[in-house]
Amino acid sequence: MNLGLNIDHIATLREARKINDPDPLEAVFIAKNAGANQITIHLREDRRHIHESDVKRIIESSILPINVECACDENIIAFLCEQKPHKITLVPEKREEITTEGGLNLNQKGLKDIIKEFQKYQIQVTTFIDPKKETISISKDLGVDAVELHTGEYANLHAMIYSNLSRHKNSIKSLQLKRDVLNSLLQESLNNLKICSSLAQKLSLGVFAGHGLNYFNVSPIVKIDPITELNIGQSIIARSIFTGLDQAIKEMLRLMR
Repeated sequence: MNLGLNIDHIATLREARKINDPDPLEAVFIAKNAGANQITIHLREDRRHIHESDVKRIIESSILPINVECACDENIIAFLCEQKPHKITLVPEKREEITTEGGLNLNQKGLKDIIKEFQKYQIQVTTFIDPKKETISISKDLGVDAVELHTGEYANLHAMIYSNLSRHKNSIKSLQLKRDVLNSLLQESLNNLKICSSLAQKLSLGVFAGHGLNYFNVSPIVKIDPITELNIGQSIIARSIFTGLDQAIKEMLRLMR
């Protein structure tokens, strides 16, 4: 299984002080030497972390393939067609959100044309979707190369059961439930990911997963055979503060392989 390292939060730290350090590009070479298989970055409409200059420099300099997450914004689409990253992952986006919550709206106008435009430039296209049979079928009809299953629900349930999140100020209010109920929901979420992964594979789609995955919850996801790639960022960058980025990546790879 491949690891796509999301390096957005390195840029987040840089933007917190509006200076030029730390540089996300430096992480690309550390990631390559540590064994990561892909670099993932998200060019958001509000440019809260990654900027166009980052995208250009990273695509030009990286030995690893680059996966750029983006919303269906016409200016971003035009820019990325010029840059020609290895892969585009189409994601939903709201200015007020902390991170991407929920899968892409596959019924939005012009989506099929956007996908064709990227593919015209030999760019692979993935849709970031809620793990549902209908979203996989629609993705296939849209002509994408792969789907990335949103693992946020699974990750949230796992955290409420197996960490102290339920006692923390950031506890998820909607999941403040009895443990047996949470355990049942977690198993249901995991089973759903298995079913959806198998369906996507049968439809000859690439099958990826991501969102909220960390060192404590990744093992069950790794065991889902159709999934060939995980895109993980925040947990690895957070661990790197204490261990260094090289070691943080290698720890995740050990769990994945």
